[in-house]
Amino acid sequence: MISFLRGTVAHVGLSSAVIDLNGAGMSVNATPQTLSRLKTGEEGKLFTTLIVREDSLTLFGFATDDEREVFDVLLSVSGVGPRLALAVLAVHEPEAIRVAAHTGDTKVFTKVPGIGPKVAGRLVLELAGKLVPHGTAGSPAAATPAEASWKPQVVAAMTSLGWSEKDATASIDKALADDPEISFRGNVGEILRTTLRWLGQDGARAGNRVGARG
Repeated sequence: MISFLRGTVAHVGLSSAVIDLNGAGMSVNATPQTLSRLKTGEEGKLFTTLIVREDSLTLFGFATDDEREVFDVLLSVSGVGPRLALAVLAVHEPEAIRVAAHTGDTKVFTKVPGIGPKVAGRLVLELAGKLVPHGTAGSPAAATPAEASWKPQVVAAMTSLGWSEKDATASIDKALADDPEISFRGNVGEILRTTLRWLGQDGARAGNRVGARG
């Protein structure tokens, strides 16, 4: 694995740069912000992730290790490839992405070109618990927010996945009735997963009731 590159910057383009490593030019894709920090003829360093495909080897570069970490986690979301993950980082700082994933703020992701409500909802669902804002883990304010803080975000995530606002609200209330502690913890991702799991189980119970009557 190539963890980072350090060498003379041979070229800076609109979406990539070439780093001269003792006579070998390594092409690296990066965000405009990262590329703006590189100066042709001067030494540059980029943290990197190598994407291996059947027909290609592609390097993606980042100004900080935190950017690379967020990029790698974004790639774990189904349907998100390296180009889209890089686009997210081109629009938002790593900490903003962490906060959006932790709070279930789908609007942050829909600001990225190529991401609509459905993809944003999937990002919130799959990133929950994987990206945590720095300095918030374990703090009382983060652990026990009021319902008014998290409920609109969970409802928004569910409507982006296809539920109506009315059905989403009712499902959240029913899903948390058996485990109110979840609502006190206020983790948007956890509440969203619990509600979706409850919906699946409730659908199975409904099917069993219909089968029994038949």
